[in-house]
Amino acid sequence: MAQAQLIDGKVYAERVRAEVAAEVAELKANHGLQPGLAVVLVGDDPASQIYVRSKGEQSLAAGMHSVTHRLPEDTTQAELERLVAELNVDPLIHGILVQLPLPKPLDEKPVLAMLTPDKDVDGLTVANAGRLANGLPALVPCTPMGCMIMLRETMGSLAGKRAVVVGRSVLVGRPIAQLLLQADCTVTIAHSRTADLPGVCREADILVAAVGRPRMIRGDWIKPGAAVIDVGINRVPFDDPVKAAEGRTKVVGDVAFKEASEVAGWITPVPGGVGLMTVAVLLQNTVKAARMQAGLA
Repeated sequence: MAQAQLIDGKVYAERVRAEVAAEVAELKANHGLQPGLAVVLVGDDPASQIYVRSKGEQSLAAGMHSVTHRLPEDTTQAELERLVAELNVDPLIHGILVQLPLPKPLDEKPVLAMLTPDKDVDGLTVANAGRLANGLPALVPCTPMGCMIMLRETMGSLAGKRAVVVGRSVLVGRPIAQLLLQADCTVTIAHSRTADLPGVCREADILVAAVGRPRMIRGDWIKPGAAVIDVGINRVPFDDPVKAAEGRTKVVGDVAFKEASEVAGWITPVPGGVGLMTVAVLLQNTVKAARMQAGLA
């Protein structure tokens, strides 16, 4: 049996970043416009720290204006909302990203509700979700958009394909289902309570796993030759009992990668797949937001 072809996130992310850098240079030269991204990080969650650092470094490398606001763990709801209100009206900032999850007892809902939709580069406001659902121009969540770029580059036209999305989060599951519909796929949104989940997954030409459960989707759940997009990022102990006993962990996806690779036609690795695309699309969204705010189509 042939091994599935790897969909290498690094290759596509580098291409998107190069396109963004060229567009930033063009906006500066022709319009005197430097796209600006503000990232807000509350507390010291290690995974969030890594993400935020990479977002800052990559936006600077693309020639953008980049600001990171690092707030202490004990920041109050009022202080966080005051900062977002200031960023909303800051003319140098075109994109605002509040790194989630927020530490307890902070509530993300009112914070996201405050964001100006045109600066919401994570695509999480109700306004952007509604625009996406209605097929209107919107800022779309970065991870789903990254998945779509990889799928189109790999498969060409997606029209007529059966797509199954496992997971219904507002960050990934729902928006990627909307994007697949716009690409003329026939889409099923499945989840932990779906009856005969393995049988539903087996119908998919395109299977998107976004459930947040390590290696939940097994090799025999996959239709031979399907494209498998694994959005999961889960920390688990090493399989090697010695390393596991030392407390060492590794990152795996929502798909049992080895089993799936023997059945699928294409598959994204974890790490090295979707995650790399997420930051690249964040930069792309910030440039798009800067264009919209400056009235440049």
